Amino acid sequence: MIVCEDLVRIYRGDGVEVQALQGLTLRVDEGELVAVVGASGSGKSTLLAILGAQDLPSAGHARVAGRDLAALDRRGRQAYRRNDVGFVWQQTGENLVDYLSAAANVELPMLLAGGRGRRERRRRALELLDLLEVADLADRRPQEMSGGQQQRVALAIALANAPRVLLADEPTGQLDEGTSAEVLEAIRTVNTELGVTALVVTHDRAVSDHVSRTVQIRDGRVSGEVVRHGTEHHLAEEFTVLDKVGRLQLPQDYVERLGLADRVRLTLEPDHVQVHRGDSDRADDDTADDGPGSRPRSDGRHRR
Repeated sequence: MIVCEDLVRIYRGDGVEVQALQGLTLRVDEGELVAVVGASGSGKSTLLAILGAQDLPSAGHARVAGRDLAALDRRGRQAYRRNDVGFVWQQTGENLVDYLSAAANVELPMLLAGGRGRRERRRRALELLDLLEVADLADRRPQEMSGGQQQRVALAIALANAPRVLLADEPTGQLDEGTSAEVLEAIRTVNTELGVTALVVTHDRAVSDHVSRTVQIRDGRVSGEVVRHGTEHHLAEEFTVLDKVGRLQLPQDYVERLGLADRVRLTLEPDHVQVHRGDSDRADDDTADDGPGSRPRSDGRHRR
């Protein structure tokens, strides 16, 4: 449903070049619920802007719901955003019209798209509000709702025209921990009940408890994936970025777990590179007595 191949996005201005995406590749299958997690500046917002047809990549390809996003003209982008994808933004003011009731907010995208009568729009709006457990708010305006309630209504708005893909940009960024969990569970509900493919972009790693797969990005590339099976999380694979001069950025949890600091020692093997703690450990490694698990080295010494 979502396919990104070697996406590159370069921004230029005032003699400065910023490479927001550096060959990012991502695939989301139909019906999946996936989170993209990364720190500020990692490229996740740029990725969402491209998937929402609000920006174009400098290189690479992006397809969503069978549409080649780079090939869309102005009218095609408008139709895509109106019918194929639904959006939920972090700022509730970007999701809701403040002088309309919840039901009228949900009806608005259907009115703009055309093809539905007044009764059909109302029926659809109440149906979605009920699915998201905010049907009792149908006649309230946004200022009469809590932040979590506003985001549930925003989900209903995003789903009004039955899109195939839901894109959510930091949908819990302004909410407390408990309310955030409720909104994420609401997204999981619409994913399960309506079969809509959902991609949630966030900096909050706790989102992995509510999605089937968490894709981690760092420096504009996929750096790893965590797959959820029941209540267990499994790291599928960890990647890191190698820049043009050969510098390597190790994941922070690896650095902390192994106590790496200042400088590290590298060992070149036939098909990989080993990273060890620095010189302070070298003598211990090279002169260690035989013990459980030790094995002879090629130079006659032993190594654990």
